[in-house]
Amino acid sequence: MRNVCVFLGSAHGNDPIYEQTAKDLARAIAGRGLELVYGGSNSGLMGVLATTAMEAGGEVTGVIPQGLVDKEIAHPNLTRSHVVADMLARKKTMIELSEAFVILPGGLGTLDELFEVVTWCQLGLSKAPCGLLNVNGYYDHLNGFLDRIAESGFVAQRHRDMILCHEEPEALLDMLERAEVPTPKFG
Repeated sequence: MRNVCVFLGSAHGNDPIYEQTAKDLARAIAGRGLELVYGGSNSGLMGVLATTAMEAGGEVTGVIPQGLVDKEIAHPNLTRSHVVADMLARKKTMIELSEAFVILPGGLGTLDELFEVVTWCQLGLSKAPCGLLNVNGYYDHLNGFLDRIAESGFVAQRHRDMILCHEEPEALLDMLERAEVPTPKFG
């Protein structure tokens, strides 16, 4: 694993633990010599993550749509920046660049990115493992729902099991390094 893509909120959230965990994850990624790939913004947790990773000596690649660059929310000091046409191109580019994914707390866009990544893996379009950083129980209900859709027969258990989960950044990165995405089975 040479890099990790992190999907997370462009807001700070209402608990300081979210910002602290973004900093802890950034330091853990940089400390392992991994490149950080993320959405290129300087807003909210996204900006905290990128700035902290660079302060820790890490390389950071941002992928941001031109429309957000025009709104002046692009992070100004990244190692590399990819400016793309729109949000769909952003997501596609981030997935194609990345070897593993961590999902921190965020909103609807973050959930969209999570499910897109897992769907790519389910279809065999990506072999990158994916993990939820379950800060303060943030993803407890989502994990319950994922179990429910597997129990109901709408998702194969092997695909449900692709979504790893841990509360600690270092432990989640360890899990991602050991993870194997299953080969898709059709029919």
